[in-house]
Amino acid sequence: MAIVSAPELLAERGRHFGEARIRAVHEVASDVRMIEIEPAAGGHPYPSGSHLDIAVEVGGLPDVRSYSLVGDGPVDGAYRIAVKEIPDSRGGSVYVRALEPGTEVHVSEPKSHFELQWGRSEYLLVAGGIGITPIVGMARALARHGRPFRLLYAARTREQMAFLDELSQLLGDRLELFVSADGNRLDLGREIDRLDPEGELYLCGPQRLRDAAIREWRARERRPDRLQFETFASGGQFAPEEFVARLRDQDREVTVRANRTLLDALQDDGVDVMWDCLRGECGLCAATVVDCEGELDHRDVFLSDEEKAEGKAIITCVSRAVGGAITIDTGFRPDPDLDDAAAVAEPAIDQ
Repeated sequence: MAIVSAPELLAERGRHFGEARIRAVHEVASDVRMIEIEPAAGGHPYPSGSHLDIAVEVGGLPDVRSYSLVGDGPVDGAYRIAVKEIPDSRGGSVYVRALEPGTEVHVSEPKSHFELQWGRSEYLLVAGGIGITPIVGMARALARHGRPFRLLYAARTREQMAFLDELSQLLGDRLELFVSADGNRLDLGREIDRLDPEGELYLCGPQRLRDAAIREWRARERRPDRLQFETFASGGQFAPEEFVARLRDQDREVTVRANRTLLDALQDDGVDVMWDCLRGECGLCAATVVDCEGELDHRDVFLSDEEKAEGKAIITCVSRAVGGAITIDTGFRPDPDLDDAAAVAEPAIDQ
């Protein structure tokens, strides 16, 4: 199989990426590095909660990773992202954190699936760890427009809290910190009770934080559309490990390495799978699970809790298997009419 370059891969995936360079790199917490990216065409304004796709190299192969943008707009023409050091990273964060000033990269235009909705009676912003990245821009926008809101910021240690000084100066007592190492844990149920009945909650953080927010929100019978969240695609219940996926519909199997997704492995092996978000949100890349020898590690936000418990589907761009192989059906079916047409069109060979 020929190895294509990152720009070629991105073109194949139907996405436009432009040239850019790394302008500066800053340490903003004990394990968080902020990287300033200056597009050759200049930075464009973007809605709060936007993210940027970056061409990376993982295991010698080109790939794409998404990172939330810091702030509510480019700074002097540059986009800013914050990348946490992750021990069980699939390789994207390692690659991006190693970028140095002057390095050339390829990036997309900013996109937002986590945008502030204006006109709410009150806003509650919740950030867990590196989940503060998109929340910074929301806080700045709400403060600038004079809207009522609070920001709850939770992390294991204070040293891991990126942008803390900036937020403290901007927000004052509207910023509330929850440092678990100090025994100060976030009680989401209590905080939701403090939110106006017509208020809206925006959350970005690990899966357990998102699950707790959904549980507490539903328990209070709040409007489902007033809970907005973005989660880390890499977050799961288990550390990633290599596993085998058997394709019932194509009579073959692929090996999914620990630093690759199931979707990556399928595409590397020439399996045609539809996809879009690469964040576990849209469900377009879902495959049917026929059998699972171990457990499914659902890392998406598309399937419901009930669907995840049933274990009949997997979102291939983020979710994994642990403890054994899985058998899946990608939905691929050859078109017999096309096969017949090809047979008719085949010219006879003279003897």
